[in-house]
Amino acid sequence: MRISVDSLIGMTELQTIIVVLAVSQFLFEYFLKILNEKHVASLIENQPVGSKSLMDDETWVKASNYSLSKSRFSRMQEIFGLVVFFPVFLYVFPKVFEVWPVTKVDSVWWAAFVATALLNVLQIPGLFFDWYNQFTLEGKFGFNKSTKKLWIVDKIKGMFLGFGLSYLLLALLIWMYRTVSGASPQYWWVAAFVVFFGIQLLMMVLYPKLILPLFNKLTPLEDGELKDRLMALSYKTGFKANTIEVIDGSKRSGHSNAYFTGFGRFRRIVLYDTLINQMSIEEIEAVLAHEVGHYKMGHIPKRLIMSFVMGLGVFGLMGYLLQSDWFYSGLRLDVSLVSSLSPLIIGLSMTLGFFTYWLTPVSNLFSRKHEFEADDFAKKAVGRAEPLISALRKLYVENLSHPLPHPLMAGFHYSHPTLLEREGAMRKS
Repeated sequence: MRISVDSLIGMTELQTIIVVLAVSQFLFEYFLKILNEKHVASLIENQPVGSKSLMDDETWVKASNYSLSKSRFSRMQEIFGLVVFFPVFLYVFPKVFEVWPVTKVDSVWWAAFVATALLNVLQIPGLFFDWYNQFTLEGKFGFNKSTKKLWIVDKIKGMFLGFGLSYLLLALLIWMYRTVSGASPQYWWVAAFVVFFGIQLLMMVLYPKLILPLFNKLTPLEDGELKDRLMALSYKTGFKANTIEVIDGSKRSGHSNAYFTGFGRFRRIVLYDTLINQMSIEEIEAVLAHEVGHYKMGHIPKRLIMSFVMGLGVFGLMGYLLQSDWFYSGLRLDVSLVSSLSPLIIGLSMTLGFFTYWLTPVSNLFSRKHEFEADDFAKKAVGRAEPLISALRKLYVENLSHPLPHPLMAGFHYSHPTLLEREGAMRKS
């Protein structure tokens, strides 16, 4: 007699599919990381000629060891995550909604609370890895600038803020479903998505004004040559930012960055204080030109359109699954929970990533194309390639970024081209 896998391990067909996808992702990620680690380790003692002008031998060894340490740490996280996922997905998740069933007739606030509380509890194990990463791994390589008190305060703020926002947003979603679906049971999710996409756009404006200051101090860039040249560049390129601000990134980390936030008249340029300390005025100007390039080349609206399409697809999926008995029973949820958003949200948050993971290379392909385009824009805006190349080289050295990852790792996971690829493109064009 043939014994099915389901009868052996007591899983439904849907649970089996999801577990197989979870294991497949884990094994592929493990393979990628081992492959990349062997590649990086093989180059430690014999630095390739192409990177010798970037790093001296001591920095090369340090960058290689940093890359290896991060990869090994990430593998440990993934092993832990997979081990925890099985009991949580197969037993804890259905048990929570057995003990606290939240059907479509229960209070909106109660339904939102159960889901939000479970989502936040599931994030607790990650705190131990965050602590190790900050104070052991990053500390070992000289990047940690945070104190333990500041780290704890940040996490407490983040947990309260995350809980509050997710609670309110989930309550709004449940309320909209129950209200709008009465008039349009098939397309309520379209109206809900439009509202939530509007909230996403609003958060792009409010985040730097209301949320970011809870964690970091933003101060206007001091008057002087740097500010004059950056403002002149922004006007020359048609970016016209209202203000340039400096964020106290050195308070927590030695890593550096630059970006702009908001849109329209709410645009603002943000520079890390570490970036200002590490680079010349000309190099910072080139970095800013690159960021402006993303705006001028239309990358921001393109990414918003992609986000719109993907978000609409997720809401459409929710609309379909809400009425699907097979989905709830497949997750071992009671049939009385069909049409209840709370268990659906939790189920999707735990499993959707196993399906979308395999689209990562496609997303990164577009991202890398945008980086090349922004580099080219910056080169033309400042008149030559050398300032941006010099800035990128400093970023690689200061951040101990390994310039020669394994091609398969870079192709699957890297949203930015490698330094040597970017240099080659800028010198060629």
